[in-house]
Amino acid sequence: MTTATALLAATDLLDHESDEVRRFVAAAVPDPSVSDRDKAVALFYAVRDGVFYEVYGADMSRDGLRASAVSVAKTGFCLHKSILYAAATRAVGIPSRVLAGEVRNHLASDKLKELVGGEVFLHWLNEIHLDGRWLKTTPVFNKMLCKLYGISPLEFDGTADAVYHPFDDKGRRHMEFVGAVASFDDVEHAAVIALMRERHPGMFASADAVHGGGSLVAEAPAAD
Repeated sequence: MTTATALLAATDLLDHESDEVRRFVAAAVPDPSVSDRDKAVALFYAVRDGVFYEVYGADMSRDGLRASAVSVAKTGFCLHKSILYAAATRAVGIPSRVLAGEVRNHLASDKLKELVGGEVFLHWLNEIHLDGRWLKTTPVFNKMLCKLYGISPLEFDGTADAVYHPFDDKGRRHMEFVGAVASFDDVEHAAVIALMRERHPGMFASADAVHGGGSLVAEAPAAD
């Protein structure tokens, strides 16, 4: 396994030395003297709620997937948000990587399932090295979207994994973990796009973008 120290490096997509990522981090962690745990938690919420979760029309280009671009665009799906969190945590000295797993999303709309080719999705998340151990974190589903879908937002306190939403607020199964797929230390553009195309070939409208014409907000289930 790659050493924790090596997982602090800036890379093409995890460009945490950029002005954009530095500004994002400074806004989330205005006091750099706080503990690494406090930094990790603050950045989790900055990514979770500061970057809107949207699949439709997502920019999959090299430029669009860079952490600096995501921090400015403030929109994207779990891949974009996990890239930004990995870069932001590395920026404050917390080793991190991006993981890909498969989940079964029982509450996905028919349109979203058609886009991805079923109800089994690639789901991107993070692993960070904090207080001498590795924790899995998912700063993905923002509070407003969770409210629309009747799901409690995923919380993170820096002491335990924060990974999946197994049930919605009414006890219905929401997200079921199927299995781990891959771990990315450098998060190379070609590698993540190859995996996305392998698992979800119908998502791509072009080489650089997901099909548009939809909205997760518009597809949120009506209250019943």
